[in-house]
Amino acid sequence: MAKQGYHHGNLKQALIEAALKLIEQQGPQGFTLSDAAKSAGVTPAAVYRHFAGRDDLIAECARQGFAIFGDLMEHAYNDGKPSALRAFEATGRAYLAFARKFPGHYMAMFESGISLNTDPALARSAERARAVLTRAAEELTKQMPAGRRPPAAMFAAHIWALSHGVVELFARGTPGARSPFPPEELLEAGLGIYLRGLGLVPQDS
Repeated sequence: MAKQGYHHGNLKQALIEAALKLIEQQGPQGFTLSDAAKSAGVTPAAVYRHFAGRDDLIAECARQGFAIFGDLMEHAYNDGKPSALRAFEATGRAYLAFARKFPGHYMAMFESGISLNTDPALARSAERARAVLTRAAEELTKQMPAGRRPPAAMFAAHIWALSHGVVELFARGTPGARSPFPPEELLEAGLGIYLRGLGLVPQDS
């Protein structure tokens, strides 16, 4: 039986929260719009007041996830200055923390197959998160000669890929089941090797 008491303005978020739980439990493709409606305690028809379909609902979950993710990344990077290594370690830890604390959002963002161009708001939220690493890369490589300076977007993509790889391979399963090293240590070591290879931090830092 549908729950009573939803008033104008909170049904949309109730559906998003229901979808996030379903995504976490069953995966982005493992539930229907009717499942989300039932979980939120409303009829399937009520969902269409806010979402055109299931992909639209998942896209909003992803948008909210990128907004949270962007906040965490900005805070981590700003707190990590002025050391190049410490700043990137902080953003890496924020990536790991986000994946653990917000698994539904993470899966909607990276495992749903939803195109970031589905909605302008989603694209903006995703770009804001990426821009943190791009801005950091631009600042950190200013000391390098222009001819040896890697493109900031490429530099940022490398850091993003390294962080994402550690999360996917070593931080999403049973702790300690797939790696003899904690994910934080793996990421810290990888970032250190990468930044030292570019000459951005001292070899003995």
